[in-house]
Amino acid sequence: MKAAKPFTLRTWSTPITIGSFILMTVTGVLMFFDVVPGYLSFAHEWFSWIFIIGAAGHMVINFKPLTKHLRSNWGRGSVAIFSMIVFISTFSFGHITAPQLKWPISYALIDAPLSALADVTRTDHTELLQKLKNHGITATLDQNIRELAIEQNVDEFHMLGLVFLLDSSTQQ
Repeated sequence: MKAAKPFTLRTWSTPITIGSFILMTVTGVLMFFDVVPGYLSFAHEWFSWIFIIGAAGHMVINFKPLTKHLRSNWGRGSVAIFSMIVFISTFSFGHITAPQLKWPISYALIDAPLSALADVTRTDHTELLQKLKNHGITATLDQNIRELAIEQNVDEFHMLGLVFLLDSSTQQ
């Protein structure tokens, strides 16, 4: 019987780097083309931490080749260029981007009364209350998503999804 291979840094960091690179690449490309079903962006954001851990282990294993590469013009140049791109990308240069709008719009919707959400979704007020009732939520038009989420002990975005994504015939 063969002895088990020792569990080394290389044993786990290389497969994690490869697997998470594939995940980051596929999810990133899909996000680029605005194809974001289910938990795709969640997976992209959170599994990037796994990629960082794997890449850090990979860099430790390959420290000598890495330092040799960084002494070359190509190595220093690539670090400088990508560092500059990261720095420049933190500025909007007066342009408003969708990610910048995500939280202000979300908070405005979460704090708006249900009557305003009915108007935004072009839903009859009574129909919106019925839609929520179909999901076991009794509400009034002056309540907001934040209040209902606390009452129902659910995430605010789940509650917002009931208003924006589901029709009144859909059940949870």
